[in-house]
Amino acid sequence: MDFLKSAVASIAKGPAFQYSFGDRVDLDQSVWTLHNGTRREDGSKCSIFSFDVNANRNRLPLAKNALRKLRTLRHPGVVKVLDTIETDQLIYIATERLTPLTWSTKRKALSEESLKWGLHNVAKTLKFINDEASSVHGNTRASSIYTSESGEWKISGLDILSSMKEDDAIIFSQGSLVPDIGRYSPPEVAKNGWESVRKNPTHAVDTYQYGILITEVFNGGFSGTDQIGSTKSVPPAMQTSYKRLTHAVPKMRLSVAHFLEQGRRSGGFFDTPLIQLTDGIDNLGLKSETEKDAFLSELEAVAESDDFPEDFFKVKVLPELLKSVEFGGGGPKSFALVMRIATKLSEDEYDSQMIPVIVRLFSSPDRAMRVCLLDNLPLMIDHLSQKIVTDKIFPQMVTGFGDLAPIVREQTVKAVLVIVPKLSDRVVNGELLRHLAKTANDEQPGIRTNTTICLGKIARNLGAGSRAKVLSAAFSRSLRDPFVHARNAALMALGATADVFSEDDCATKMLPAICPSLVDKEKMIRDQANKTLNIYLERVRKFGQTLPETVLPPPSAEGSAPGTRVSTPQPGPGNQWMGWAISSFTNKVGGATGEIQPNSNGVKPTPLERAASSPSANGASSRPASRPATSASVVPQVASGLRHSAPAPAPQAESEDFADDAGWGDLDEQDDNIADAWGDPIPDVSRSSTASHASKPSTASSTTYDDGGEPDFEGWLNAQAAAKQASKRPLPKGLAAKKGSSATVAKAAVAPARKSVVPSKPVVSKTAAPAKEDEDDGWGDAWG
Repeated sequence: MDFLKSAVASIAKGPAFQYSFGDRVDLDQSVWTLHNGTRREDGSKCSIFSFDVNANRNRLPLAKNALRKLRTLRHPGVVKVLDTIETDQLIYIATERLTPLTWSTKRKALSEESLKWGLHNVAKTLKFINDEASSVHGNTRASSIYTSESGEWKISGLDILSSMKEDDAIIFSQGSLVPDIGRYSPPEVAKNGWESVRKNPTHAVDTYQYGILITEVFNGGFSGTDQIGSTKSVPPAMQTSYKRLTHAVPKMRLSVAHFLEQGRRSGGFFDTPLIQLTDGIDNLGLKSETEKDAFLSELEAVAESDDFPEDFFKVKVLPELLKSVEFGGGGPKSFALVMRIATKLSEDEYDSQMIPVIVRLFSSPDRAMRVCLLDNLPLMIDHLSQKIVTDKIFPQMVTGFGDLAPIVREQTVKAVLVIVPKLSDRVVNGELLRHLAKTANDEQPGIRTNTTICLGKIARNLGAGSRAKVLSAAFSRSLRDPFVHARNAALMALGATADVFSEDDCATKMLPAICPSLVDKEKMIRDQANKTLNIYLERVRKFGQTLPETVLPPPSAEGSAPGTRVSTPQPGPGNQWMGWAISSFTNKVGGATGEIQPNSNGVKPTPLERAASSPSANGASSRPASRPATSASVVPQVASGLRHSAPAPAPQAESEDFADDAGWGDLDEQDDNIADAWGDPIPDVSRSSTASHASKPSTASSTTYDDGGEPDFEGWLNAQAAAKQASKRPLPKGLAAKKGSSATVAKAAVAPARKSVVPSKPVVSKTAAPAKEDEDDGWGDAWG
């Protein structure tokens, strides 16, 4: 029982209103209050006219008449009603989103072309009301006209709209209740009241008010009757017909239908591209191919001008074109126009209207449509999210890389530049590079060239790990392309991407690849090669200035004897033998200056001693031709000669006089026989006065010896042993020492030194003959 009561109560109250009120919109000269609103179900925009019965009870008949006429009168030029609600307290009328026309006319914000287009729409609607509906609007003025979201002018203010077939029409009894209606009433109504409408043509009132509307929209407002008939600001082509609209005699007035007909004539004031466009857009899908092409050409011309209303193209034209493209065979021409209009859409409008259609079109097998999509990709890419591009657009787009039509492959390569910022790194460095590798070997030279240009421009989008490898391989290959423009593109791309290569790659890979182009048969290539080469050379030179002079370690002075020459340091122990060779060949013989230091007893060696301690030209030890047997000077001479053959540090460079005296000449001239010039070494016999020095060689032989770049000590010992065996041969006659001579005095001092220097088992040279016992005794007797 309670349920039935609540159901009856809800029916009595009427259905709930499904629209929410928003901001209030200011209106002039109206019994209605206007609010912006939204539909609760989907949030779509609307406008809501409200009437408070208690506040305007005397004008309630006007509100009820307007509500009834809006429900029954259906025409594109009349405000579209979405929903209504009527109670004892209020009346709500939900309509499409509207904006008062006076907001624009008072600011003179509309162009003449747009004003003509709006007046044309109003004229068509009034013609329908007067002729087809046999009715009189009676309230035609700027405050009764609104603009829709498409920019079209819509008629409202149907408070006293009446059919002339009704005897009790509201216009006769309530016409004077309309706010400020006196300024817009024709002379016969002002004189005889609204009953005079019955006696005159149906169109008489609306024609007169339509003339006032023309004055109002072109002049930014209507001040009074003194403006009626004035041609100020009215277009010249319209002035003659305009004057006939406001004629004082009702039967002499030009009807709105005739005014519309005159304006539509060829060259008439309504013969404009925008008006022709609005008449043909609704029937676009029914036109033939020829008619469609002609219409699209006119539409394109209108879209390029600044006089057309943008809202109309966005709301009215764009949806029709999208239908034609997707379902009506509009083709690429229609889509190109769609993309031009779509640039004026907001982000939300683009997402809702354009993106679903674009995604579907990319799956179209039509090659012409695919090329059109790729051409217009720069216009749409900013509105596409990375997810949509990666998941929906790119998988469809890559089929163009292998298309049979060269134009599709070429446009696909060009489109890579646009789409690559929206692709993930995985896709760019994987699938995309594989496709570009194919087009880099395409049979069409233009496609190969564009692939090279594409790689150069997306170089910084490639992964840092594979970037240099991919680009060096691709550009090096393009440098060998038989197509001249492909080679030129490779050189230009190399110049633009020089910073992505390391300095080592620039020097070892890129420069060698560029150099052959310096002698190319085409001057254009040679010139570009020189420019590119200079870029890489400049970079390598700058890098070279930052490098150290050497990476070798500094020479170590630890363990070096004072005055010892240090050889050039080498990279490692295994290469130390090179230090001696480098030291020997880089120091000239004449590089040493000054005098030889005196020996231990303060006596400077004579030139004869220096010659005796040096190898002769024929390889044998030089001996003096004669030597006094009992001279006191023999001891220092022999000691001095032996001292020069001792295993001292590397020999200092001798003077030029020494080289000349020895007969060597310039070492550079004897490179081939440098080993033979040394001959047999002189045996080492130490002095008795320096017994402490004799123990040093034996000590060195028992421990690891760091030669510091000097000759090998073991080789030196072998040479001394070989020399000893050679010295056991009998001395020439006349050189044997006599017993009791002064030479025996030195024997005791020389013998101990010899034992400490010469090893117990000397290594005998293979070329030296074994010495006999009698010869050994003879050699000893000569020194005894």
